[in-house]
Amino acid sequence: MPGSNPRFLDKAKGLDADQVFLDLEDSVAPIAKPEARGTVVKALNAGGWGEKVRVVRVNDWTTEWTYRDVIEVVEGAGSNLDCVMLPKVQTAEQVVALDVLLTQIEKTVGLDVGRIGIEAQIENALGLINVDAIATASPRMETIVFGPADFMASINMKSLVVGEQPPGYDVGDAYHYILMRILMAARAHDLQAIDGPYLQIRDVDGFKRVSGRSAALGFDGKWVLHPDQIAVANEAYSPLQGDYDHAENILDAHEHYTSAEGGATGAVMLGDEMIDEASRKMALVVSAKGRAAGMTRTDVWNPPAEEA
Repeated sequence: MPGSNPRFLDKAKGLDADQVFLDLEDSVAPIAKPEARGTVVKALNAGGWGEKVRVVRVNDWTTEWTYRDVIEVVEGAGSNLDCVMLPKVQTAEQVVALDVLLTQIEKTVGLDVGRIGIEAQIENALGLINVDAIATASPRMETIVFGPADFMASINMKSLVVGEQPPGYDVGDAYHYILMRILMAARAHDLQAIDGPYLQIRDVDGFKRVSGRSAALGFDGKWVLHPDQIAVANEAYSPLQGDYDHAENILDAHEHYTSAEGGATGAVMLGDEMIDEASRKMALVVSAKGRAAGMTRTDVWNPPAEEA
């Protein structure tokens, strides 16, 4: 939500999103950035965010606004802030600089040192090349975010539609390497991987298609720019009901068959499917996503009658 728009910030509190980031960067005009800091502080301190993760995106380190963004927001509302998002991250040193500044502010105003996390947005070629170092630059790191619009511009991609395949790219996915590279860095270092926005906010089908791309790879979520995109995103990054039920059944069956009561067997048949320890690990992923989404089972596995 634009940090310069109090009405939008207030509206965000009632939306069914897991996280809201109050923006001081691209959605705020340069002339409005200083005043927007106070608006953001006021919105954070007013409360009403429920269980949402509260994040502020500051301006990137190449601008004149960054240090004042961090100081004014964290000094003014640090106790009501979960993360700072740093855009256009190119090197690990930029994350370290933010970490040092946050630590100094926390010590100065009496906040718990290290509680405020960092989300790093990868938006150009250098940032992608350095994404592993960025992921480990600070213990505050929580999330790596793909920023498609600036990234497309940085590599001279011949397209004006953010997130869509560039004209002439008729085989495969032009973003696959970028998404997978970010995902590998995130998973190697236990961070979240979040896909960036889809700017055609009225094209719900397009948003669903593009969301499905990163969701299939294993991303944890995607930015939404309009309330109409929220339900689509929640559905895209949650498992299908049948997959969730199957995952829970695999976990139940594996637990039973590897126990003494079930025969202490490592690999068994579940219907027409062989399951083993690797199956359990895969099922844990789908199960965790379903439980996080609040899903409930519609099919419960029970041991065969002769074994029960």
